[in-house]
Amino acid sequence: MKTNIMQATILTLCCIVFFCGVYTVVVWGIAQFSPNNGEGEIISYKIPGGSVKYGFANVGQSFTANKYFWSRPSAANYKADASAGSNKGPSNPDYLKQVQATIDTFQVHNPSVKKSDIPAEMVTASGSGLDPNISPKSAMIQVARIAKVRNMPEDKIIALVNEHTEKPFLGIFGPSKVNVLKLNISLDDLR
Repeated sequence: MKTNIMQATILTLCCIVFFCGVYTVVVWGIAQFSPNNGEGEIISYKIPGGSVKYGFANVGQSFTANKYFWSRPSAANYKADASAGSNKGPSNPDYLKQVQATIDTFQVHNPSVKKSDIPAEMVTASGSGLDPNISPKSAMIQVARIAKVRNMPEDKIIALVNEHTEKPFLGIFGPSKVNVLKLNISLDDLR
């Protein structure tokens, strides 16, 4: 018995040192090579009227006006301190009603888009509920609505989406994505 207690104590101490020290330093070190050294990216921009507004580029924002690109739905109502998925399975009747309501709303505002062409990410929340990015396809299906509301040529908005499309890391890791906040700020700058 004394042998087992000693081994358990040594294992516990090793795990504490590894997970509280070594692992933390390794993750922190990797973060130093990411944009903004692993810190959040705060963007300041002027809104009509001249006041300055701040937004977080790495946290999803709610955009519902027809003149903007919409983000993914959020199960956390875009509150960073309440980050969470819905925890409802794909067969849950409440979840299915919510998804159908989101599809209906999307189609009312984007009548030229067929239901089968709407990417799943535009009607379902991400695991955190705070995904700041959408796929290029999700951005492109919104171009017609935005061009009509802003009275702008679609080509100009498509070029803006292409300009803001981030390619996968090293060309193979992750999908192409578009940051919705940065795209909408640039869209306002087009005027």
